[in-house]
Amino acid sequence: MPVIRLINGWLKHFAYESQSLFFFSLKMVRGIFGRPLYLVETREQMYLIGIGSLYLVVLTGIFAGQGFALAFSVELADFGAKNYLGRIMAISIVRELGPVLTGLMIAARVAAGITAEIGAMKSSNQIDAMTAFGIDPIRKIAVPRLISLLVMVPALTVICDAIAIFGGYIIAIFIAHVTSTMYWSAVHERLIFGNIFIGLFKPVIYSMIIAFVSCYKGFGSEGGTKGVGRATTESVVLSSITILVANFFITKVVFAFIKGYL
Repeated sequence: MPVIRLINGWLKHFAYESQSLFFFSLKMVRGIFGRPLYLVETREQMYLIGIGSLYLVVLTGIFAGQGFALAFSVELADFGAKNYLGRIMAISIVRELGPVLTGLMIAARVAAGITAEIGAMKSSNQIDAMTAFGIDPIRKIAVPRLISLLVMVPALTVICDAIAIFGGYIIAIFIAHVTSTMYWSAVHERLIFGNIFIGLFKPVIYSMIIAFVSCYKGFGSEGGTKGVGRATTESVVLSSITILVANFFITKVVFAFIKGYL
């Protein structure tokens, strides 16, 4: 039947792409521990990814934090429990909202840029020229971006968390009428090992997802500029969906191991 053949073809394509992405990711990871180390390219990518995404993370954090705090304060007021606003903000921001929002924003901005840049280099035969001169394209192009994401995504997540919690503080003071001492003491009460560990572990996984997917799609782009555009779109969509799926499984697994620390 046509439907069965279509499903079988899709499953075979998915299995092939997953296998190719897996082995490509292994090459990138292996490249971190090899030589030469392209420190100049790594520093440049850290600036482009970190400083270049800072304004986006700040805007996302402040408005997301205020929106969450406003919604929670209205619901908590019905139960006379506005004093718990700081606890809820700390838990929701540090565990879930901060890492996921940061990952999605960076995936939208950085993954598209990485895929488009590498795809343009491939379509103009720059990658073939590197190979001809004995330069490993993965170590020269992909590894610096992986290292940069591993460093900058957790750092940007911490900034997003802090900005979002501060945005919640503004709502708590001027709208929910919760005292400053009560809000910050409640926040501090939930900034414990388990929550901080989850909030820092997730960005590391998200950074690898963004790096692996965007570089793989860039190196695998075909068909000139049209192919680069298609690969860029696929990179953003696949990175975002994988981050959301990974968020669920990471939360499930981590809660099973460190539930006593939460």
